[in-house]
Amino acid sequence: MNIVVCIKQVPETTDVKINPETNTLIREGVASVVNPFDMYALEQGLRLRDAYGGKVTVLTMGPPQAEVALKSCVELGADEIYLVSDRAFAGSDTWATGITLAAAIRKLGDVDVVLCGKQAIDGDTAQVGPGIAEFMEWNFVGYVSKVTGFADGAIQLERASDYGHDVLECPTPAVLTVLKEIGEPRMPSLKGKMKAKKAQAVMLTAAELGLDGADIGLAGSPTVVSKIFSPPKRDGEAEMLTGEPEDIAAKLHSRLKEALII
Repeated sequence: MNIVVCIKQVPETTDVKINPETNTLIREGVASVVNPFDMYALEQGLRLRDAYGGKVTVLTMGPPQAEVALKSCVELGADEIYLVSDRAFAGSDTWATGITLAAAIRKLGDVDVVLCGKQAIDGDTAQVGPGIAEFMEWNFVGYVSKVTGFADGAIQLERASDYGHDVLECPTPAVLTVLKEIGEPRMPSLKGKMKAKKAQAVMLTAAELGLDGADIGLAGSPTVVSKIFSPPKRDGEAEMLTGEPEDIAAKLHSRLKEALII
């Protein structure tokens, strides 16, 4: 089973700075980590490989420093790592990122399943996973909470919904975005740490992927951030209700009725 896990290196700090000219995140000089949600995707990929054989390839798009994030995935058991890196990719929105990662996955060859975290903590759009599936013209399932099996070219799984969980069978190749419920990420092993020290990511550029400059980076990004600002401070008065729980509940009920909320 050939499994690809897409990860993203995100800022570790909440003190995120914006480039005033491009309205994009400034990532240089900021400590970074693997997007926490992507660690659950990696764990599921490793479990599928352990159960059905094959390999797990971890793929990311980013600056050269993103190789550190990829090596941390080798510590956990990833077999191969690929870094899609080129100045031409700078400023990519989710559309351009989806195009780029889809091109990289095609270059990898025969892939059964692509796994992504449900979203990245810096953008919170949850659009890249579905975008990859769209550009690959593959099946897509989001909010996967459990993978129960793989047989006869189809993967069996459960997907969270507003009403509980849907039980599905999805033909492969497919792209899945997973939730935290998929399984707790494992800890790195000593063998994995030793392997990671020697590991080197395969670098892929725009030219190697056959991508046109008009389709990637800022030029290929239809999303335009026209303005960034902090919301105005909200003025208002607050009242703290005190007393026994029963008294507080009665006071709250009274206040809500006076305000015609209930």
